[in-house]
Amino acid sequence: MPKLAYSASDARPRKPVLWVGSSLDDLRACPGEVQDVVGYALFLAQEGGQHPEAKRLRGDLRGLVEVVEDHERGTYRAVYTAGLAHAIYVLHVFQKKATRGIATPKHEVRLIRARLRWAERHARTLAEG
Repeated sequence: MPKLAYSASDARPRKPVLWVGSSLDDLRACPGEVQDVVGYALFLAQEGGQHPEAKRLRGDLRGLVEVVEDHERGTYRAVYTAGLAHAIYVLHVFQKKATRGIATPKHEVRLIRARLRWAERHARTLAEG
């Protein structure tokens, strides 16, 4: 008799995805293909993995993950953290409109930092009970 290689009872529970600020509405405003890539990347993060289009950020935003998707209408980015114990926090979704270089614009970085501080406070509150 064959043995099951996998059953639902073997699966770890997935981390919930929490959307900070306008990030969910911002994703919904993106083209469908971008939504699919970001959605799948978040699913993989819930499973403990990482999408091939995702990269860990460095510098001030070290520890965060960014998914970059090129589309005919432009380049879209989603930034999230899976490093907080209880959930995946989607901090920001935006279309990169800068005409110079690949760096994330400063106003976007400031917004990501502010939302990260909120997510860290929220995660602490959940941990405390």
